[in-house]
Amino acid sequence: MKPLLWALLLSFVLSLAIVYGLCRGSLRALALDHPNARSLHASPIPRTGGLGLMASVLVAWLAMSAALPPVLWGSVVALLAVSLLEDFRGVPIALRLLTHGAAAALTAEMLFHGTAGILIVIVLAAAIVWVTNLYNFMDGSDGLAGGMAVFGFSAYGIAAWLAGRADFAAAEFCIAAAAAGFLAFNFHPARIFLGDAGSIPLGFLAAGLGLLGWRDGLWPIWFPVLVFSPFIVDASATLARRLRRREKIWQAHREHYYQRLVRMGWGHRNT
Repeated sequence: MKPLLWALLLSFVLSLAIVYGLCRGSLRALALDHPNARSLHASPIPRTGGLGLMASVLVAWLAMSAALPPVLWGSVVALLAVSLLEDFRGVPIALRLLTHGAAAALTAEMLFHGTAGILIVIVLAAAIVWVTNLYNFMDGSDGLAGGMAVFGFSAYGIAAWLAGRADFAAAEFCIAAAAAGFLAFNFHPARIFLGDAGSIPLGFLAAGLGLLGWRDGLWPIWFPVLVFSPFIVDASATLARRLRRREKIWQAHREHYYQRLVRMGWGHRNT
């Protein structure tokens, strides 16, 4: 029990400290999110919070020697690297999608090699790509994506713990703890945003760890879908509606249900 508590404390405190530092001084201007057609904020905000969150997760995993498949470690690091480049300098969308697709395909293949047919692997890879990106789509209101990470990965951790997998539960709880540290500076009015470096790896982990738990018999396939259903339903329904209207789905917009609630007067905290 003590190693688990130390890992959680390390993840939370490290995230709190790094994100705090990224909110201040010259570090604040490393990468700024300027308001656009999609935004619900009116002034530039740092979008480097995901760096602090994900760095804390990886350090905590290393400290506790998290027994996760190598493909998950490698995919998270690759996605984090490309997403950081996007936050700092910008990366062509084709390269980003290629990285997302490669990470998803490798993960689906390595996790289900020899136990699922090629069609199932393709469907699972497509699902990982979609959840990876929808998490990014839903990162547009103060506290929303970070809060989903706290609740979502805590639910994974509790389910894994009840299934007798304390090691897997600890890896999940570390993500939730790091997200809680980030949230201290992301509640409205937000002082920092996740950026792609936070939302993309979190979306990938929501899908990848959800499938890993299903493969290992810790929960049924519907459980990860239920846990992250607030994001999955909103993003999927919004995409379907925009496709039906033949709109350019890659253009910035403010039609997600969470965005509409904020604009209707609910505000960030109530939403």
